[in-house]
Amino acid sequence: MSETNPAAASEVVAPHRYTAAMANEIEARWQDFWEANATYAAPNPTGDLAADPARVAKPKKFIMDMFPYPSGAGLHVGHPLGYIATDVYARYQRMTGHNVLHTLGFDAFGLPAEQYAVQTGTHPRASTEANMKNMQVQLRRLGLGHDNRRSFATIDPDYYKWTQWIFLQIFNSWYDDEAKKARPIAELVDRFESGERAVPGGRSWNELTATERADVLSGFRLAYASDAPVNWCPGLGTVLANEEVTADGRSERGNFPVFKAKLRQWNMRITAYADRLLDDLEELDWPEAIKLQQRNWIGRSEGARVDFPIDGENITVFTTRQDTLFGATYMVLAPEHPLVEKFTPQEWPEGTHEVWTGGHATPAEAVAAYRAQAASKSDVERQAEAKDKTGVFTGSYATNPVSGEQVPVFIADYVLMGYGTGAIMAVPAHDTRDFAFARAFELPIRCVVEPNDDRGTDPSTWDDAFVSYDAKIVNSSGEDVSLDGLGVVEAKARITEWLERRGIGEGTVNFRLRDWLFSRQRYWGEPFPIVYDEEGIAHPLPESMLPLELPEVEDYSPRTFDPDDANTEPETPLSRNQDWVNVTLDLGDGRGPRKYRRETNTMPNWAGSCWYELRYLDPHNSEKLVDPENERYWMGPRDGMPHGGVDLYVGGAEHAVLHLLYARFWSKVLYDLGHVSSAEPFHKLYNQGMIQAFVYRDSRGIAVPAADVEERDGAYYYEGEKVTRLLGKMGKSLKNAVTPDEISAEYGADTLRLYEMAMGPLDVSRPWDTRAVVGQFRLLQRLWRNVVDEATGAVTVVDGEPDEATLRALHKAIDGVRQDLEGLRFNTAIAKVTELNNHLTKTGGPVARTVAESLVLLVAPLAPHIAEELWRKLGHTDSVVHQDFPVADPAYVVDETVTCVVQVKGKVKARLEVSPSISDEELEKAALGDDKVVAALDGAGIRKVIVRAPKLVNIVPA
Repeated sequence: MSETNPAAASEVVAPHRYTAAMANEIEARWQDFWEANATYAAPNPTGDLAADPARVAKPKKFIMDMFPYPSGAGLHVGHPLGYIATDVYARYQRMTGHNVLHTLGFDAFGLPAEQYAVQTGTHPRASTEANMKNMQVQLRRLGLGHDNRRSFATIDPDYYKWTQWIFLQIFNSWYDDEAKKARPIAELVDRFESGERAVPGGRSWNELTATERADVLSGFRLAYASDAPVNWCPGLGTVLANEEVTADGRSERGNFPVFKAKLRQWNMRITAYADRLLDDLEELDWPEAIKLQQRNWIGRSEGARVDFPIDGENITVFTTRQDTLFGATYMVLAPEHPLVEKFTPQEWPEGTHEVWTGGHATPAEAVAAYRAQAASKSDVERQAEAKDKTGVFTGSYATNPVSGEQVPVFIADYVLMGYGTGAIMAVPAHDTRDFAFARAFELPIRCVVEPNDDRGTDPSTWDDAFVSYDAKIVNSSGEDVSLDGLGVVEAKARITEWLERRGIGEGTVNFRLRDWLFSRQRYWGEPFPIVYDEEGIAHPLPESMLPLELPEVEDYSPRTFDPDDANTEPETPLSRNQDWVNVTLDLGDGRGPRKYRRETNTMPNWAGSCWYELRYLDPHNSEKLVDPENERYWMGPRDGMPHGGVDLYVGGAEHAVLHLLYARFWSKVLYDLGHVSSAEPFHKLYNQGMIQAFVYRDSRGIAVPAADVEERDGAYYYEGEKVTRLLGKMGKSLKNAVTPDEISAEYGADTLRLYEMAMGPLDVSRPWDTRAVVGQFRLLQRLWRNVVDEATGAVTVVDGEPDEATLRALHKAIDGVRQDLEGLRFNTAIAKVTELNNHLTKTGGPVARTVAESLVLLVAPLAPHIAEELWRKLGHTDSVVHQDFPVADPAYVVDETVTCVVQVKGKVKARLEVSPSISDEELEKAALGDDKVVAALDGAGIRKVIVRAPKLVNIVPA
């Protein structure tokens, strides 16, 4: 400990001074007290946590942080920013009469622990639990007021039993478009059996085999397995979600190349909820930027479905510009489109343009080569506005349904299966990418939207496409429909009606959102509660068999391959435990014991965090997901929260379209099925900023220890060598991490809490500066001295009445701190506490007891340990945690006087100190009687007097 550090000031001179040693002793003692007395226990209306009806009768607040992952590196000072903020807010809510639920668990499944297991042979559970214990010690030291009875980890079998149970609810459900909600799949089966609903394909339900029935239902289930294009990463040996692939087509973790491959995987039909996910955003109290990200990710667009006939079948496209249908001169399929092979003939049609073939002898060779090339690119790369467009002719032609023209069908990587139908009608005159492709492949370009500039209607003279929604349609007349002369809106309506009348298209809505890929080829994740019979039909495990626990395996790693070899398939760790995979079970379906094969994929790391807010409500319930009464109490709809949800959810903005979207989907399914009353999981969302730190790099670009860098004459040196400095993230690998343990040891946790909250607005990133921490430590020292004599340890407050100036300072602080804490403006709340504390210090005499007690209560949410200690020293025997927060007296909040500016001819001539409640008439009289105003008027008459009491009088002379 530094001898120059004020926290280490000599106790010989002042034995009762607030020092680091005293802070640490106080903090440890009160943390023990809170734990022993269950100070932060939040009672439930019913069940094993229903202990205090009086507290339950209070208004509730459910305050949550985003799940932490138990990293082996532990916490640095950037991690607790949000945790401290929610703790301050929760403490304030307790003191303003609320029953507060605030706790923290661990999102403990995931790839880091699995990779550590692969490297060391340590079971992922062992390393994960050790990491959790370390983080729990660190978090406890911060004095966080969590109800630890409600804490859990997603790896607890008692927890993931219910994750598996929710999966089965989703698996056993379908989305009823008429009712606009999920319903049990058994109801759909009843409709098929009774004939109330036609079976896809036209046969009756009784005619179908068991396998055929399973296939039909798979097309409706909200959780289903399918052979579909996926992101296959051989280097990790697993499939990745779109969100786990970087813009340059590599894995977010490990930076391995990612390929498109067709594999059988589990999916969640989140697309069924696209409209509701969009619409319900409007009622949520979320940052507008996050709402916009979700809207863009869901990507709702209105247009039309159009069928292009080809060889007795149809290629269906979705377009938002059906008004340009007459300008479609070719079509493009995504390379992965399931119809590509069907429309790829053995030979090139006579007269095929050489540039269309890619130099290949047959269409099959051309298509195969191009598909392999496209598989090595990410979706982002494929959609990039690259100068050179690539593609190949399939060898087939389709028919433009409005003109009857034969148009060639290509495959090209700028068309994705993940949007629309995976096929487009190309209108090169009015789409930039289509224009570039048509020029490259010497395809026709036909103008059908009249340019409103001087380029004319001959596309051969254009440098690029003309795109406009405010122009007239031209060259668009057919046998029984004409769009010529119409605007875009009118043309869309007319052609859509024409398509629907002929049965070759219809107006429709499309979404960018794709179904959620839910399989991972990993060990450390929730096992699927699914088994397959000898015919390959998937069967859900009965609830009595949950949880299905992870088996032991000898090798935790999925089989990885040459990262550049796309022609491989996953081999999962679970598949190697054949005794676990192949089982004989009685599923209770009346068929008795039968042989089954377990699913050997595991769920993604997002699964456990899709519903954890519900487990906090009823953490020990082994009979139900959550007791309905507890769920309604904590999360049910109420005034201002029509969809219910958590009152405040704090976390990083990086989860906008992953965790947040997935959790909303699960909530809506559970709501539809009647398991919960809240259709949304999180009503209010707040994104905290990031604590950044300076990164120092040597001439090789390698990070050097920030703590050992010296500053000399504006430059920075490490071991005598000049280094560069940039502001960036804080982390172990960047050698700039500062742990909360270090700061707590040097100054105390209360100082760390105050510093992190005082650094700036909570939602703004800010740089860490260890040297600045001492400022908050000095604030606590001054607070201590205003109550305690440093030499004797005696309390110095007096019972007399404070003077009026102190009363005004006190009540202004109370009013301001209340507003700031309510609005999560913790930095300005601390500034107001500091101002009041400084006022008391400057006054010099003993502090009145009423003022000291109010000051301690103001500080309690921010620095709870010192507040508890001072509260006890002030003679109270009960905890400060549940005391009433001070209420300001309005009489002392308003200023005693305010300054009124008096203008004559628009120029300031006088300033008057007046009462804030002065009337317009009184203020006008005072202004006109002021000597300086009289002199400025110099006997002139007055044409007008404008009064804005109490701050302005404007006099206009005659």
